[in-house]
Amino acid sequence: MTITEKILARHAGRDRVAPGDNLWVEVDVLMTHDVCGPPTIDIFKREFGARARVWDREKVVIIPDHYIFTKNHHARRNVEALRAFAAEQELPHYYDVGTERYKGVCHMALAEEGFDRPGSLLVGTDSHTCTSGAFGMFSTGIGNTDAALVMGTGKLWLKVPETMKFVFEGSLPPYLTAKDLILTVIGDIGCDGATYRALEFDGEAVYDLPVHERMTLTNMAIEAGGKSGIIAPDRKIFDYVRARTDAPFEPVYGDPDARYHTFRVYDVTTMEPVVARPHSPDNRAAVSEVAGVRIDRAYIGSCTGGKLEDFEAAARLLKGREVAVDTYVVPATTHIARQLHTTRIDGAPLYDVFERAGCKIGKAGCAACLGGPVDTFGRTHGAEVVLSTTNRNFPGRMGSKQASVYLASPLTVAASALSGAITDPREALV
Repeated sequence: MTITEKILARHAGRDRVAPGDNLWVEVDVLMTHDVCGPPTIDIFKREFGARARVWDREKVVIIPDHYIFTKNHHARRNVEALRAFAAEQELPHYYDVGTERYKGVCHMALAEEGFDRPGSLLVGTDSHTCTSGAFGMFSTGIGNTDAALVMGTGKLWLKVPETMKFVFEGSLPPYLTAKDLILTVIGDIGCDGATYRALEFDGEAVYDLPVHERMTLTNMAIEAGGKSGIIAPDRKIFDYVRARTDAPFEPVYGDPDARYHTFRVYDVTTMEPVVARPHSPDNRAAVSEVAGVRIDRAYIGSCTGGKLEDFEAAARLLKGREVAVDTYVVPATTHIARQLHTTRIDGAPLYDVFERAGCKIGKAGCAACLGGPVDTFGRTHGAEVVLSTTNRNFPGRMGSKQASVYLASPLTVAASALSGAITDPREALV
């Protein structure tokens, strides 16, 4: 069996499962946020009763992160609904906005708070919940109705997915990041090429990546239609998890004779920086093909682009220079926001590097990645051309339906912010 099949078998109480099997599985963690949390709560109360209690207070995690730093009354009402439910249910893992407990983007926060553990099963009301698969676990996004069922019972009915395996061989060149790897895969198989399948990532280049960079690979499994993304755990993962929780976990590994729907091998030493052109993550092009396209703004943030590693990469290019276009920097979590002040490059804190380069620095959260109300930081307005480290570039995704969004690595975004046009980072790294 593959690692995915083994995890699902364990959580279904079976010795073996196969792709296509339908199972009742026991859920370890349920996550929801301010967009889907309120409707999930409404369904839960409708189906289980106004006074019903969640199946396990320790296993429900609520992280407002999407539409939070706004005066919009609809968004504020959603957060108030979460706050009231968390108080009513006495939930210990509610991370409220405006308090010291606030974390930022849910996918990164789950990892930082120790909820991502090898061999476990986590579901969330967000399509990018597959991010957690970087820890060698099964994680997937579910709808509000399914989430309400989990909230009341701790169980979920799902089908075992086939697995597609992607192996990245070789040592990753300094001009490539995890974003280049996953955009290459999505460009090859298309936005529907992995529909209801698990994407498993392997190879020297993958295991050389730091933990947070691996999360970029699994995060964007959904951009290929995937049910989940997963990477078998190693010592880096064990050390990361143990530094954040003493909860028990049992890692799982696939069998040598496991069967895969697809098996693709890439040599990273022959790859080059890529972008996804408007208006789809699979509209891939080499940066060299679109070099010179003028941009109106650059955006470095989100769960795939707001990690410390992303900011370190961008700062390598921005230090001592000034951006030519509006450039937005949005840390994914409050922890990463603090690290901008304590992590240095050539003696200068990252925060100072960005500020001196002329970047606009926002509060930790999803910000413009999902558009948001009109007062959302970094939201697009009008027919702007944007180069962004986010994970989707559909029309209206970052606010304006007239905007054209290109997706790229933090290195490509930083190099382009300096020139005002899409630029190959290899030119700026010389």
